[in-house]
Amino acid sequence: MATMVLDNPSLGTGSAQRLESRKGLVGRTDPVSLDPMSDAAIMLRAAAGDEAGFNYLAMKYHRPIFHFLFRMVRNQAIAEELAQEVFLRVYRSRQSYRAEAKFSTWLYRIATNLAVNYARDTKHERATRNVYLDAPDEQTGTTPDVANAEPSMEQNLLHEERMKAIRTHVMALPERQRMAVLMHKYQGMDYREIGAVLRLSESATKSLLFRAYQTLREKLKDFV
Repeated sequence: MATMVLDNPSLGTGSAQRLESRKGLVGRTDPVSLDPMSDAAIMLRAAAGDEAGFNYLAMKYHRPIFHFLFRMVRNQAIAEELAQEVFLRVYRSRQSYRAEAKFSTWLYRIATNLAVNYARDTKHERATRNVYLDAPDEQTGTTPDVANAEPSMEQNLLHEERMKAIRTHVMALPERQRMAVLMHKYQGMDYREIGAVLRLSESATKSLLFRAYQTLREKLKDFV
């Protein structure tokens, strides 16, 4: 089902208008007044049988979820498989969705749990092909992370060494700190959003990130 969903085109204007016209379905679970075009409202309509709404959310979030998982597992094929599994689980559990938190919070919680379980299950295994955070894709030539200029061979080597050190020390952080850093630095999520995913208070999330960045600054001081 997840693969089928991601192969469908995203919603255009006409689909958005159809979603608008069906907003009455939101009343199934509507603890607050929802914007009918919010992710939560669209997911509630998807739970009521609106396949177009589900396809829209899958297309909207596939790329950020893939990149989040990619940075966790460092393998492009595995990250894609896990991303497909995330949306499959969302689809299977759509009937139980409640708009008590942001849709993205619920989605990242599913992705986080999958990534953690994968990391634990494969802790003693070596992947056949690791794809690093700054390595270009063989087909597109683009990088999952921010691209870097190539002014000189020496600067490229220094950049590669620094990125390798960052990868090593980020992945060596305690599990929750690692998740928080990836969501904060690479997904642009704020303290409240990260806390909702990790089931922490906002102050606890700030403290968690402070400790994580403090550790990274200490470990990477030779590269600053």
